[in-house]
Amino acid sequence: MLGVVPSPTPVADAVASRLRVFLEIMNEEAVEYGPDAVAMLDAGARTLDGGKRLRARFCHSGWQAIARHRERDARETDALWDLCAAIEIFQSAALVHDDLIDNSDTRRGRPSGHRALEGAHADAGWSGDAAAFGRSAAILLGDLLISWSDDLLEQALAQHPTAPRVRREYARMRRDVTVGQFLDIAEESAWSVNPIESHLERALRVASLKSARYSIEQPLVLGAVFADADDEQVRALRRFGHPVGMAFQLRDDVLGVFGDAAVTGKPAGDDLREGKRTALVALTRQAIAPSARSLFDEMLGDRDLDAEQVSFLQATIASSGALEQVEEMIADYASAADRALTGARLDDAAVNGLRDLARAATSRSA
Repeated sequence: MLGVVPSPTPVADAVASRLRVFLEIMNEEAVEYGPDAVAMLDAGARTLDGGKRLRARFCHSGWQAIARHRERDARETDALWDLCAAIEIFQSAALVHDDLIDNSDTRRGRPSGHRALEGAHADAGWSGDAAAFGRSAAILLGDLLISWSDDLLEQALAQHPTAPRVRREYARMRRDVTVGQFLDIAEESAWSVNPIESHLERALRVASLKSARYSIEQPLVLGAVFADADDEQVRALRRFGHPVGMAFQLRDDVLGVFGDAAVTGKPAGDDLREGKRTALVALTRQAIAPSARSLFDEMLGDRDLDAEQVSFLQATIASSGALEQVEEMIADYASAADRALTGARLDDAAVNGLRDLARAATSRSA
């Protein structure tokens, strides 16, 4: 019933292996739920297929930077991989809820969680509104994935000496991304009553809470704390992780407007149809004339935008200079991150790996 397709890196393969073990246990425990629960459990497992495993890779790198600085042949354990896998499950929960909030039909080229559950309702021939069922069930699916994430986290921390510190960091990650998600949807309405010069700062706050911290900084710190990093080492990794996370999210914003659907797995210009108030949008609105701004605002967030209208908005953003500014911001964040690791008491090979990961996260096409 439940399974996980491995991804093509050693870290991803190790995480996939631990996820398979965990899902086998969930399968065994799910028998008493009856056949109607199968749709949700299968949908949960499908959300764990594929992806870049970026958070797991940063978590592993954070552990490696500390553990191998202290002991060259530090051993990777099932507990470490369970921690990495728990973060990936939490990521899936966030994506299920995010796609529901944004009314996104696809994720990684497949139906998003609520659409998959809508399809399961229709395939089963159940009565009632399949779309309404899919939306309601997706809320619960996200909650189930959060529960799974907690279960695997506790499995990783069983009798582990750093468990209290790891739990505190994990809780912080969950709070940050939840508040960041709220601020993201709030900004789609609140922008109209706030001065235009504040929009960039507000967009960057959302980027920090919703993405930068939980995508890069917190996984990195979780791995380091798991290896019993001291405060100075944690600070160095935060100084690296947060700007990488900001660059990562700004790259995501660019792809959400200009990305190739065949590569990203999401329709081109999806962020424009969803009305995302990103840094790209804030900078565009600051740069264009009031009359052009009115038309831009009227079109942004229209879910029925056709390809020609998307192209018009893309051209407006590019010609305003906003795209170039965001690319410069990405480069500046990447440079700040690179400097943060200079002289830090971290494993040299792990530092090189972190810099490679940072480049992959900020120069990606999907």
